[in-house]
Amino acid sequence: MTSNNAFWDKVANRYAAMPVGDQAAYEQTLERVASHLTPGDSVLEIGCGTATTALTLAPKVARILATDASAEMVRIGRERAEAEGVDNIEILQARIDDPRLASGAHDVVMAFSLLHLVDDLDATLAQVVRMLKPGGLFISKTPCLKAMWYLRPVLPVLRLLGKAPGGVAFLSPDALAAAIRWAGFEIIETGDYPAKTPPRRFIVARKL
Repeated sequence: MTSNNAFWDKVANRYAAMPVGDQAAYEQTLERVASHLTPGDSVLEIGCGTATTALTLAPKVARILATDASAEMVRIGRERAEAEGVDNIEILQARIDDPRLASGAHDVVMAFSLLHLVDDLDATLAQVVRMLKPGGLFISKTPCLKAMWYLRPVLPVLRLLGKAPGGVAFLSPDALAAAIRWAGFEIIETGDYPAKTPPRRFIVARKL
C-alpha cells in the first residue's frame, strides 16, 4: 500500500515527459515480460504510472487493467490510451489494497518500480496473491537500494523539498526474493536490467 498520492499527482506531467533512463534495459525487460504472456491473458498492472508499459504490452494479451493511486497519472494514461487507439486496456484509479482488484481473476499481475515504495511489502504481496488465479504469474522489477545506504540521510531533505516520495525501502535482492517466496510464490526467473548497481531486480514468480 502506498501513501504518496500528492507527490505523484504533482510530478505526473514532468514524469510523463521524461525519457526512459536506460532504453536498452527497458526493452530487455519488456522482452522478458512478453515471453511470459499469452494472447488470452487477463493482466493487471499495479502502480502503472502513466501506463507506458501497459500500453506497450496490451497488443500481446486479451486485456490489461492498469491501476495507479495517483489521479493525475491515471488521467495521462487514459489520454495516451485514447490517442493510441488501444481498446483492450482499462486504466483505473485504485490503491493496491482496493477490494475491486482482489478478484482472483488475473493470469498475470505486474509491478514495476513499485515494491520499494509500498508501506507494507508483506501486505502488498499478500494482496497480489489474492489478485491472481491459481498458478498465475507475478512479474516485478524493483530497485534494490540496500547498497546505497548513503542516500538514507538525504531522502528526508528531498522529501521536504518535494523532490522524492516518502517511504522508500532499502531492500536487498535476497530480502525481496525471500518476501516474495514467503507470500506464497515460486520464483521461476530473475535478472538485473541493467546489470549494474543498484540492482533493478526482475523477478517472475508463480503463485503456488
